[in-house]
Amino acid sequence: MIVVGIKLTHDGAVAVLDGSRLVISAEVEKQENRPRFSRLHDLGLVDRVLAGQGIAPGDVDAFVVDGWGSAVTTSRDGLEVTLYTAPYQELRRQDDSLASYEFSGLPVGGRTFGYRSFHHTTGHILSAYCVSPFAHAGEPSFVLVWDGAVPPRLYHVDPRIAGPPKVASLGPVFGMLGSAYATFATYFPPFRPEDVGDPPDWRAYHQLSLPGKIMAYTALGTVRTDLCQVLDEIYAEASTESFEFVHTLAKSFLQRTEHLRYEAADAMASFQHWLGRGMLDGLVKVSRAHQADTRNVCLGGGCALNIKWNAAVRHCGVFDGVFVPPFPNDAGAAIGTACGVLVQTGQAALDWTVYSGPALGGARIGSTAAEAYEPRPCTIAELACLLHGTGEPVVLLHGQAELGPRALGNRSILAPATEASMKDRLNSIKGREAYRPVSPICLEDRAREIFDPGSPDPYMLFEHAVRPQWTGRIPAVMHLDGSARLQTVTERQNPVAAELLASYERLSGIPVLCNTSANMNGSGFFPDVESALRWGRCRYVWSDGMLWERS
Repeated sequence: MIVVGIKLTHDGAVAVLDGSRLVISAEVEKQENRPRFSRLHDLGLVDRVLAGQGIAPGDVDAFVVDGWGSAVTTSRDGLEVTLYTAPYQELRRQDDSLASYEFSGLPVGGRTFGYRSFHHTTGHILSAYCVSPFAHAGEPSFVLVWDGAVPPRLYHVDPRIAGPPKVASLGPVFGMLGSAYATFATYFPPFRPEDVGDPPDWRAYHQLSLPGKIMAYTALGTVRTDLCQVLDEIYAEASTESFEFVHTLAKSFLQRTEHLRYEAADAMASFQHWLGRGMLDGLVKVSRAHQADTRNVCLGGGCALNIKWNAAVRHCGVFDGVFVPPFPNDAGAAIGTACGVLVQTGQAALDWTVYSGPALGGARIGSTAAEAYEPRPCTIAELACLLHGTGEPVVLLHGQAELGPRALGNRSILAPATEASMKDRLNSIKGREAYRPVSPICLEDRAREIFDPGSPDPYMLFEHAVRPQWTGRIPAVMHLDGSARLQTVTERQNPVAAELLASYERLSGIPVLCNTSANMNGSGFFPDVESALRWGRCRYVWSDGMLWERS
């Protein structure tokens, strides 16, 4: 059975399932250097993705569109198309989270097809659970979904019953929408509208672009007990699950803390800590009250990109297994909504790999961009020598793109981590703020020696600390608070990255490199070598055994 999942709104994507196997998930932002968080403005992408896999539209058994709670406008061949979708979420706890809605009018390949739609929150539940090790082991699990428009809501998924797995809603665990994290920060520099200007789509800007920057910026501050106490008082007096409440909370916070001396980063660090504590306390309370026969939990929704909150859940001692997919935000919505059909057939586990994005395009011989570079064959061992000998960053492009927002070795810029100045250099190359960190990529079997806890983290989604004996050896990947957003690698997961790290360690004694995404500022990953050469901000670009060096 072939299922096509479609996400029309921000973080648009097209995902194709063949039976229980993920064939491809093509995110719009990873096409043609499009802007981050792009919508699916043209349904022609569905045709192109299917054609790339040799699938005719008539061979598709089910088209599924992610639920958004309203009609969504897109286009086809220059003409506006309106598609109706399922509600954003179930309205009551007793509602069926796996309910699907039937619609018609999806134009693909010159024909019009009927399609299904699931709740948007259902997509997050299933994109987290179906790719988890718990699904593959046939084990039940809690799933916490915390996205921009919903408070953290807990679900219980049980695949052990006959028929489709049972998904039970256990209700919210904390009364703060996920968007509160970014909205609160916009009351403080440097994230106030007057500090950053007023982009044409300010709402989308602060909802989608800011959280990663805020998470980095909080390292400049200190978690203050007195500030958290003020937040407790305001929440106790007037908590409500609405977009308006966080504005009320922020304004009241500013008024009640006028007499205190603190930096903006202290306020954001304290708010981040307060939100994480509220989520964790509620998660523990509700999961224990349910008395389920599982100690597994999956985390989904955009808030599961916060490495501090994820680490807090992992270390709380309540759960034996904690899993976060590499696409917990809406980048995984097309996959999750396609999994709705899979689950309705009684299948709970998806056969997948994180490297299931679009294949890499090459460089046009004789193009203006290519003329500025000299290509030559280069083995991975030779590339390690170049990194060690020159200390220069290298754009590394090969295979299919990573799914989700993190560059995991197929669309990365790698560099030695031995000089603290490399972080500043990479931020300058990419046009990023100076307080932004760069991540370490490390061989999994060496990670515990260098990082605390250093446990396997192939998708770069948990916080680790650099151990004291290594802080002077890899300063470029250590954030201002001593933390690191680690990616661990094995030969099975990514043979190219693992071989490069092993070769580099033989030369340098260090199994760690800097890793940051290979992309133009504000765009998705480079879709081809041509784009990296045209960008031209790194001297070296390596792709599939060929090194391009700028003349």
